[in-house]
Amino acid sequence: MSGPAPAARLLIVTAVAAERDAIHAHLPTDRSDVRVVVAGVGPACAAACASAELARAGADLVLAAGIGGGFAPLRAGDIAVASSLVFADLGADSPDGFLPVSQLGFGAERHYVEPKLAVEIADLTGGHLGTVLTVATVTGTAERAMQLADRFPQAVAEGMEGAGVAAAAHLHGAPFAEVRAISNAVGPRDRTAWEIPRALDALGAAVAAVVEAR
Repeated sequence: MSGPAPAARLLIVTAVAAERDAIHAHLPTDRSDVRVVVAGVGPACAAACASAELARAGADLVLAAGIGGGFAPLRAGDIAVASSLVFADLGADSPDGFLPVSQLGFGAERHYVEPKLAVEIADLTGGHLGTVLTVATVTGTAERAMQLADRFPQAVAEGMEGAGVAAAAHLHGAPFAEVRAISNAVGPRDRTAWEIPRALDALGAAVAAVVEAR
């Protein structure tokens, strides 16, 4: 008689220790099948860390998880779930506007989450499903926020790591997803308006909901 199927191995990639700690605070202590790692800030660090972890031990799902900026109507404490992850500033400037790397003929800037998985995570977390942008330079002006919203009308959040994680997962043939808890609106930098503790708590609860379902 065969025993129960092994639990899915879940690799969770965060940028900073505060995100990792917020997730651990909501996770049961007996989930040895879940690894939460701190990659560092930015898509390069995220891709390098995720690739190294996947080469070392593999995973059945790679989840980019962190806090970030939100596009309207999302507000602080809301959850954004990626249907696709986009390197929003990977390309070239031109007199006619920004040219993404795909238009330059140098590959693709967008990674799609498997639709059933994206919907499942949105349902589990109560999240808003849409495009999550990955940038190397955080948006700090209303002008750039408007430009991004025009280029990506389905954008729900902005972060700095997700597409790097997706690129690594794609390379290793692993499913991937991204969850962002909103700490502030994408636009002019106003640190007095940031709600980081609230976002971290929401992040931990959202990731725990994903873990408990697997």
